[in-house]
Amino acid sequence: MPIDYDKARKLLFHLFSQAEQAFQGGHVPEVAKPIAQATDALFSSSTQSLREVLLGCGLARILDSSINLRHPYVNQGDDAFNGRTLDERVVNPFLQDRMIPCSKGPYLASFRRNVQFTPETARGVRDKTGYGALLTFLDTLEKANKAESKSLMLHLLFRFVELRNTSRVPLAKISRLSLEQYDALLSDLLRAQSGGLIPVLLVIAMLRTIKSCFNLSWEISFQGINVSDKAAGVGGDITVTREGETVLAIEVTERPIEKSRVVSTFNTKVIHAGIQDYLFVYSNTAPSEDARKAARTYFSQGHEINFVQVREWILNNLATLGLKCRNTFTKEILSLLDSREVSASLKLVWNDTVRKLVGG
Repeated sequence: MPIDYDKARKLLFHLFSQAEQAFQGGHVPEVAKPIAQATDALFSSSTQSLREVLLGCGLARILDSSINLRHPYVNQGDDAFNGRTLDERVVNPFLQDRMIPCSKGPYLASFRRNVQFTPETARGVRDKTGYGALLTFLDTLEKANKAESKSLMLHLLFRFVELRNTSRVPLAKISRLSLEQYDALLSDLLRAQSGGLIPVLLVIAMLRTIKSCFNLSWEISFQGINVSDKAAGVGGDITVTREGETVLAIEVTERPIEKSRVVSTFNTKVIHAGIQDYLFVYSNTAPSEDARKAARTYFSQGHEINFVQVREWILNNLATLGLKCRNTFTKEILSLLDSREVSASLKLVWNDTVRKLVGG
């Protein structure tokens, strides 16, 4: 049975995007216990092709339920499908593009030609445990309707996301960028779903750049995303100190800034911690007028609470600091993104953006 490879490619990207979102949110797609155990065995196996086979079979199942998943060669009958071409055009390029550890060639190359995914084939397979897990998954996939097939694929792709996250994803390097390219870079990075991490990393990179370029005796500390400032005993997401004194406390936010938030920040952080200069760095919606009025009231009382948009703030600094410091900023953001704590999906956002900027 012929498969529309463009549809297969779009389906795979769509399902993988959902799996990435589930991974970022810590939501493991649920499946029956036998399938979870079979998936564990597949991802414990050193034979990568065993799990890659299921991607091709899953796509085939969703796109055409009349396909016989046991027959991945077109000469195996009218209900067979071209598994090798599906892998060469869709599955393997996708895995390599998304930096997922995978086979270098077609997954069917690890089986004898005209293989059928049946119990009898196990006699000629070295990894019998892994092959048995493949058959368990395939049995369930064959009986599944379209919605169930998608759920099985989401669970499988979630495990591929996990696999990638345990490996090192190399970051694309850039020698230099124009201000216009920095603008595009920042815009693309800030559009990515990162749970608030990317804006924080950009601010840290800019502060480190300023420190380096002006040889300032700053200490720049920051805490994890969604960690309570109060619980952490600090005044903001990022704190800049000099000789033990707080120079600047920064809260980086993607949420709207209303008056109630400014008042709460003043009462629980500014006054409590004796902070003289507090800065809200926002990435999306500008602060409400009531929030700005509250800040002006505190200013008249001798307390600084200010607001700045992250992309504009960074661009203005980059324009002023000059070429050498712009290169320093690029090195700093690369260093932060290269951390093990930054997910592979965010590293790929950087790689995709850089590739687009340089025309690759």
